[in-house]
Amino acid sequence: MNTPIDPPTVLRDLFDRAVAVADPMQSLHHALPARAQGRLVVVGAGKASARMAEAVEAVYGPCEGLVITRYGYGRPCQGIEIVEAAHPVPDEAGLAATARMLDLVAGLGEGDMVLALISGGASALLVQPAGDMTLPQKQAVNAALLASGAPIGQMNVVRKHLSRVKGGQLAAAAYPARLLALMISDVPGDDPGQIGSGPTVGEASTPAEARAILERFGIEVPDAAMAALNNQSGVIAPDDIRLSRVENVIYAAPSQSLAAAADLARAQGIAPQILGDALEGEAREVARAHANEALAIQADLAAGAAPALLLSGGELTVTRRGDGVGGPNAEYALALALALDGAAGIHAIACDTDGVDGAAEVAGAVIGPETLAKAQAAGRDPHRALDRNDAHGFFGAIGDQVVTGPTLTNVNDFRAILIEPV
Repeated sequence: MNTPIDPPTVLRDLFDRAVAVADPMQSLHHALPARAQGRLVVVGAGKASARMAEAVEAVYGPCEGLVITRYGYGRPCQGIEIVEAAHPVPDEAGLAATARMLDLVAGLGEGDMVLALISGGASALLVQPAGDMTLPQKQAVNAALLASGAPIGQMNVVRKHLSRVKGGQLAAAAYPARLLALMISDVPGDDPGQIGSGPTVGEASTPAEARAILERFGIEVPDAAMAALNNQSGVIAPDDIRLSRVENVIYAAPSQSLAAAADLARAQGIAPQILGDALEGEAREVARAHANEALAIQADLAAGAAPALLLSGGELTVTRRGDGVGGPNAEYALALALALDGAAGIHAIACDTDGVDGAAEVAGAVIGPETLAKAQAAGRDPHRALDRNDAHGFFGAIGDQVVTGPTLTNVNDFRAILIEPV
């Protein structure tokens, strides 16, 4: 007979394991080469970048450099300067730090090396608007992109052509120095050009493609942004000589975290199935599909059979229609609870591995057969919450939020549905 399990504890343990595997202090040293003999300059940006810098200095000792991370995500470093700035909408701190970073890598020689530490969040933290755009105009563009429901890859095309640092431009500024970029992937498909909008990766898209994306998703941008897109942008072509001494390495990815969670599940007598590490789409629609899959699996489980587990990663989106506070993971969890309609024996967790779902300081939420009953007792209407994009408000009211604080890493969404026989 199988030993009884506590589903909420199991699900949280799985999430914590996925995060721990991607912790730079546990993983980055494997990707570091021997320290360069010439001048070494460490730069970087992202929610994990300060932790990555800390991990670099644990191996190399004190280093010269500057990285930009999200407010609250700083770490103590011996030589590398840590600047905290705003995410997901950029601010003056990010603008000033990015200018200093570009100055830091300028003028390096062939015998020098730049180590770039890039993780999710770098798109907002690396800020140098193109053309005549001001910071408030750049902020307006970012806010409009985030509310549009556009996939992350489409948003990043626009961001690259409205920037002086993305789309390979950071690497070009460091030429002719050698540049090694170590990356934590938070994007579906692990495309280096999409992580942080590819500051060290060549870009083949055009400003016309960026304009088409704005039109497709009905995204309104300031006149200065459109003027910049009507001119030749500064993105660097993949075959540009200034990228000839660049190496981009993804050393931590969602697939590794999902595999670690699956291994932990097997050790507890649970049968995992990984649906994929690169899922995209509207959070509520993916949730409904996963609910149907979970119910079908449960219908085939014999009494006394081992529980089943559906694991998935990727980056879901939310098309903002209401005035609530939410994020793709919490919205997924809410839509999943509604689709399951209190089905016995099915529990789930949906969290962002960086500890921030949307713009809220909440990683995500857990659900179970009792979720809708708890909502009724608390006087909360789950359908109205979904209509208002107020999933965080909903789960906060019933006490089922997952709050981790800064995790110092970022391998995107983590979703797990635990299915017990009934």
